[in-house]
Amino acid sequence: MKISNRAFNTPASPIRKLFPKAEEATKRGVKIYKLNIGQPDLKTPICIKKRCQNYSKDLVYEPSPGIPELISTWAKYFATDKLPVTDKDLIITTGGSEAIVFALLATCDPNDEVIVFEPFYTNYKSYAIQTGVKLVPVTLKIEDNFHLPKIEEIAKKITSKTKAILINNPSNPTGTVYKKKELQAITDLALKHNLFIISDEVYNEFVLDKKNKFISMMSFTRIRQQLILIENASKKFNVCGARIGALISKNQEIIATATKFAQARLSSPSIEQYALIPIFKTAKKYTQKICQEYKKRRDVIFEGLKKIKGTVCLKPEGAFYIIVKLPVNDTEKFCAWLLDCFNYKKQTVMLAPAKDFYATPNRGLQEVRIAYVLNSKELKKAIEILKIAIDKYNKK
Repeated sequence: MKISNRAFNTPASPIRKLFPKAEEATKRGVKIYKLNIGQPDLKTPICIKKRCQNYSKDLVYEPSPGIPELISTWAKYFATDKLPVTDKDLIITTGGSEAIVFALLATCDPNDEVIVFEPFYTNYKSYAIQTGVKLVPVTLKIEDNFHLPKIEEIAKKITSKTKAILINNPSNPTGTVYKKKELQAITDLALKHNLFIISDEVYNEFVLDKKNKFISMMSFTRIRQQLILIENASKKFNVCGARIGALISKNQEIIATATKFAQARLSSPSIEQYALIPIFKTAKKYTQKICQEYKKRRDVIFEGLKKIKGTVCLKPEGAFYIIVKLPVNDTEKFCAWLLDCFNYKKQTVMLAPAKDFYATPNRGLQEVRIAYVLNSKELKKAIEILKIAIDKYNKK
């Protein structure tokens, strides 16, 4: 008996596959600074916890598109950015992950193609395999801080099978915030070739410098019937385990289709949907505060990395990630060595090798993604330990 090709080809998460090694290191008494996963150390808002604690209803199936009050509250949240999202344009999903899967299923048939910008959120690979979609990568350069190339380079990737362009802004894993002219170019290309745009905007609140500005694809009026937005509460409100996201589109055929997919999985979690309703009413005030914290952490991690001889990186503009080129030949081996063989005063660091954030083979072999999700004091220690580790690794 053989498992399916789909199962065989689905990659292990580069973010999570080192967990067994981390567990063994912990058993040996080694403290690990975990910079591999986007799990912030910030606290979940008290109002969300209280709503969970005070939930007294029976746990029944909720409406498949989501609890109406949450839908309405989330839709009104977009009005603060003057984006025309109404209740009928939004359905609740079980995390942003499900929203992406629904978007791919709604726009593509098996073997259709979706253009994606690499390095990208590595789980896009798994979603593509699950839905039978082929990802067609456009490679971005670390020297350009992973901004988009000329539109002609993107247009070369379009074939008769291309159905959509998938873009993540601000970007996980690069921290890039795309400029208006870049997004306008993508919009023009999609209109010219009649393509959908799937815009993953789950980090939209986290733009770290005043000179940059988040611009939603929804702000481009002409593309709205070809647009699907992906939203998520996980990082916005530090509720990663709640698994509540949203799919937004002005195209009512897309919404109707996504609703059918939602009906097939019955409903998203009851308590978490209910618990999120109050925080959306003060969302901007809350996220502005934690955005300032991420800016401090970004500056600490960036200044520390610049002091490590041989590293290459540019300052991230948003989210809380950075891709760094390290002076080692193979970061997958290096990241494993950090957990298996190295410690400094019973301490080490855990990073995510960047190879699997690319679809093109043999890309990112010297790169890692760092999630600056620890407080500034711990980040400084982690970078000091990383510098010592690199020196030792290159001398062994």
